[in-house]
Amino acid sequence: MNTGNDGRRLRTTTTSLAVIEQLRELDGARVTELATEMDLAPSTVHAHLATLVDEEYVVKSGDIYHLSLQFLGLADYVRNRRKAYRIAESYTEQLAEETDCRAVFAVEENGRGVYMYTYSGKHAVWTYSTVGKRFYLHQTAVGKAILSRLPTDRVERILDRWGLPAATENTITDRATLFEQLDAVEERGCSFNHEEQLEGVKAVGVPVEDRDGRVAGAFSVASPANRVTEEHFEEDLPTILLGVANEFELENSLT
Repeated sequence: MNTGNDGRRLRTTTTSLAVIEQLRELDGARVTELATEMDLAPSTVHAHLATLVDEEYVVKSGDIYHLSLQFLGLADYVRNRRKAYRIAESYTEQLAEETDCRAVFAVEENGRGVYMYTYSGKHAVWTYSTVGKRFYLHQTAVGKAILSRLPTDRVERILDRWGLPAATENTITDRATLFEQLDAVEERGCSFNHEEQLEGVKAVGVPVEDRDGRVAGAFSVASPANRVTEEHFEEDLPTILLGVANEFELENSLT
């Protein structure tokens, strides 16, 4: 996909990265399986795998290749390179304990959301929010919370690139409607997801700022729609989220 760079791309690098992504999707694979999935010659796939094995980013067990633990160190570095990312984990866990819901902390990168931390309370429901998973910002409470703090021209560029695909019949697919909701989020300080990403699941989100005043990410809690009352969803959960967000921003502002 075109990411808006100056056009200088190395095909070999792109293919190696595609091999890595495919190994993750398949949870390990043989050369022939990868070649079929990627529509490449087996010799080409084998060459990329051999290089990745030599560099210790891929391991081979019999004739099956898997991603190596080398990525674990990289992931740990990425999640800890900013103070906001480091301290967000404890607040995500706190939210799960206080609400008994599924709590997440997510950030925006390249116009998509990325789940950084997830914790489950006693009555949490499964959602798509697994660590590292990317998602469309407009489909989620945490994503809309982030969008509400981005400049309008930045939001427009995100929508130009990724569009407004629907996940359920409740997903916002109209720009004007989305911007109306983002204005409302700015006014009340929190966002709502009415079964817009996953049927049967509601969520509330709040954005948080970094020390420079820019959006650092957002927290969100999700609950089964049939288990949460309107008052709890629209009043109690936002109050808890806003309190935790304030605590996070205070700690993040300290040197």
